[in-house]
This record gives sequence, C-alpha cells and structure tokens, in this order.
Amino acid sequence: MARAFTPKVITANALIEGDVIYLTADDSWSRNLAEAELLTDEAHAQLRLLEAEQQAGEIVGAYLADATSGDTGPEPTHFREEFRRTGPSNYFHGKQADTARDSKAL
Repeated sequence: MARAFTPKVITANALIEGDVIYLTADDSWSRNLAEAELLTDEAHAQLRLLEAEQQAGEIVGAYLADATSGDTGPEPTHFREEFRRTGPSNYFHGKQADTARDSKAL
C-alpha cells in the first residue's frame, strides 16, 4: 500500500555560492525556509520539482523535502533538513555567525 503524501518544500543548492535555497510560490529562490512554498498536493509537487530542475544555470540538486506548516512558514520534519538550514555545527561561521550576531543586537 502506498504511503500518504506528506507536505513538502523544494530545496536545492545555489549553483555559484553553494547555499541551501528553497523555491517560493512566486518562482524565486530564497535562503529562508520560512519563505518556501509548502506543497500539499503530490501532483503539484512533482510538477514544481520538474520546473525547478529546469533552472540548471541557477541551481543544482533540487529535491522534495518533507516539511510541516509552522507559525512562520514551513519547518523541517527531519534532522537532515534542519542541519542543511542552519549549516555546519562544528563552529560558528556563515549562517550561524549571522544568527549569533543578530541575537546579540537584540
């Protein structure tokens, strides 16, 4: 018996920078998961993935990632996607340094 479809977001890596990016409802790419389009229909999700894969000059490695609806937008349901969203955990750099710096400014 086939598993029921669960909500997804489309994620990839930016071709030049390598950053984790998410497809938004307006067909742009965002580095913020909360801005990603949450796909709740399997056929629509597959169509959006095909559209994303056509942007080979901009992105690489597009795939559907499980997500759930959160207070501020989609949230990951698997630790792999949480790790991709926040970056490496061995020391603060990149996204982690930006988050730490922003927290101190508050």
